[in-house]
Amino acid sequence: MRVANDHFHLQALFPLPPNPLFDLGEEPGMGVVFYILWFNSPMLPSMDTILRNQCRLDPKRPIVVAVSGGPDSLCLMDLLRQAGYPIIVAHFNHKLRENSDMEATAVENMAARLGIPSLVESADVRAFAEEKKLSIEDAARTLRYRFLFAQARERGAQAVAVGHTADDQVETILMHFLRGAGMTGLKGMAYRTVFSVFDVEIPLVRPLLDVWREETVVYCAGQGLRPHYDPSNDSLNFLRNRIRHLLIPNLETYNPKFREAVWRTGQSLQADHEILTQSVDAAWARAVVNESDGLITFDASTLTEFPLGLTRYLFRRAMERIQPLADISYALLDRVTAFLQNGKTGGSLPLIGGIRLLREGNQVFVAGENAVLPFEAWPQLPADADSLLLSLPSRVDLPGGWRFSCESWNIPALAREQMQDNEDPFQVWLDADTLQGDLTLRVRREGDRFEPLGLDGHSQKLSDFFTNEKLAQRARDRWPLLCAGDKIAWIPGYQLAHPFRLTKASRRILYFTLVSPTKKKAE
Repeated sequence: MRVANDHFHLQALFPLPPNPLFDLGEEPGMGVVFYILWFNSPMLPSMDTILRNQCRLDPKRPIVVAVSGGPDSLCLMDLLRQAGYPIIVAHFNHKLRENSDMEATAVENMAARLGIPSLVESADVRAFAEEKKLSIEDAARTLRYRFLFAQARERGAQAVAVGHTADDQVETILMHFLRGAGMTGLKGMAYRTVFSVFDVEIPLVRPLLDVWREETVVYCAGQGLRPHYDPSNDSLNFLRNRIRHLLIPNLETYNPKFREAVWRTGQSLQADHEILTQSVDAAWARAVVNESDGLITFDASTLTEFPLGLTRYLFRRAMERIQPLADISYALLDRVTAFLQNGKTGGSLPLIGGIRLLREGNQVFVAGENAVLPFEAWPQLPADADSLLLSLPSRVDLPGGWRFSCESWNIPALAREQMQDNEDPFQVWLDADTLQGDLTLRVRREGDRFEPLGLDGHSQKLSDFFTNEKLAQRARDRWPLLCAGDKIAWIPGYQLAHPFRLTKASRRILYFTLVSPTKKKAE
């Protein structure tokens, strides 16, 4: 098989007709001649090398092969079959064209004739696109890959194989270039990729990235395979098709080998990207506080230590982990870095595919559409209790591992000394004689006001206090407030109220503390 960087192409020996998918039939011997030449080519062993080395496939383990019915996927299917790999044909019917059901049936029948197990599934792509606010192309890709990886898991397959060719690689690189991309976009697609959003172990492999589209057409003709023709490939409504039918032919008037030049550029950048990846890996290990399903948390202060370009790559990786098929442009990454440089906490920035960026204190979240942001960093009252009555002494366990406790102190001088030296906003000493009414921990109420220490009796709205302190909006509703009767005596983590402070006249002292789960572990 001829590879993309081989200057000695089949096309150079026997130029193909303008539309080989149909014109080959008018010259019956042509496909056979091509096939004999191709099959006996000394380049055939290179496909075995690609399958084993670049794609890292085991000849004894099954592979789910995505087969649309076009020449690329049929060529891939047959090459894997001829090489002795156990394969399962999988076809996803997007229901976007009138003849899509007929195409699905044709793939099933073809697989049956060859004795290959097949799987077919369909879905309403347009409805999914509207629901998720995605383009038709992104919605189709997402549903198709969900189906393919689900089948791979269910059947114990080692990989999902797709028929992306060298032409697809060139078109992809040009699409990224036009939209503004760095090295990650300009290097194009890889032979083997793990999309963790679909499966953390099963890879997507692309064995045909060295093979040109016309070569797959010739292969199918020689093997007697009959690809179907997708009329949407001619539609200029899609950017990829405009690149294929308008841009590339125009650029080939400047350089007849333009496609090969772009393909070689991608190959070169693939190697360079491996070096960059090592730097990103090291930065990722330092900056990522936590990674869970659909949510990645960065330490904001660590991010400021990195060069701007490295920060962009970190957030590109974060978005790709959550939405691997998202089209991440330079402009999008520029918005991310501008948001971070703003330094504003409590803000949120919508990104792409339902992903959003949030900054809360010293943490930056990249969150998927259904991600649940953690509350462990903050004390919160239980969801089923708006108020908890306190006794002396007492200890209350709160969600996320936080613990509240209170006790009496009998040495006022020691309490005042400790209070003056205290730098922990989650502990406080109060004058017991000023605390009138029941002691409670409660959530905020409409109209709450607070008298911060040092304002000498002047009060402010609790909502204004939270805003000034930049407390994350989602943490405010269930933040525990220590109250004496109806008055707020202490906002743990922030400030005590002026009327309840210790003075030289204070004789009875109450000590309150709220301990975080990290401090509890240290104890």
